[in-house]
Amino acid sequence: MAQTAELTVREKLMELYELQQIDNAYNEIEVLKGTLPMEVQDLEDEISGLETRRDKLNEKLKELREEVLHYERRMEESRLTKAKYEEKINKVKNNREYNTLLKEIELMELELETAKKRHDEYFQQYSIVERELEEVNARIEENKKILEKKRLELDKIIEKTEKDQERLLKKIEKARKKIDDRLLRAYDRVKERYKNKLAVVTIDRGACGGCHYKLPPQVQLDVKIMRQIITCEHCGRVLVDEEALFAKEESE
Repeated sequence: MAQTAELTVREKLMELYELQQIDNAYNEIEVLKGTLPMEVQDLEDEISGLETRRDKLNEKLKELREEVLHYERRMEESRLTKAKYEEKINKVKNNREYNTLLKEIELMELELETAKKRHDEYFQQYSIVERELEEVNARIEENKKILEKKRLELDKIIEKTEKDQERLLKKIEKARKKIDDRLLRAYDRVKERYKNKLAVVTIDRGACGGCHYKLPPQVQLDVKIMRQIITCEHCGRVLVDEEALFAKEESE
């Protein structure tokens, strides 16, 4: 939000520092949650993927089952037909009829052999898919148990910290409204660059409190006198001298 009146560098730094402190308090709660939100999301995604895989395997099993049954019927039909020919061949009266029935029996034997081979292939595939489905179902159940446990852990933390986070969010919103748009954009840009979300840091024993880069004496002095906003040339964070920042401002 653009300022209606020009602020001093000290005032701008105070506002940035205040926002950073509130953000830090909010981030501490997020750290308390740890990786639980991400773990919960990952488990939910994995379960969803496994359930999709389970559905596809069930559909594949259905198709394979139909093929197995189809060739079982073919085998049974071939056996019955062969049996009929074998019964007839014992009653034939001439060689021609005998040879014809013999060829039919041989054909049925070949048909039976082919059907059995296809049946066994599909049955083997069915067994493989069935085992895979059992493994997928086991993983789903295992992940659901883990997910339930992690959700309970996360819910307890959320319940414990929800009010604090709501309060801090209101303070963050209020603090952000005080800061010049350009500074706020720079603050957000630097903050999102680092895991610890630090965009404003103090000088710690002559070094940047963010990246621990040793600061030249002149930079330390420039930070202390607050004539302009100084950033660490190594990490880009805004530097403040805590002692100077909170010292009683001298009258000009």
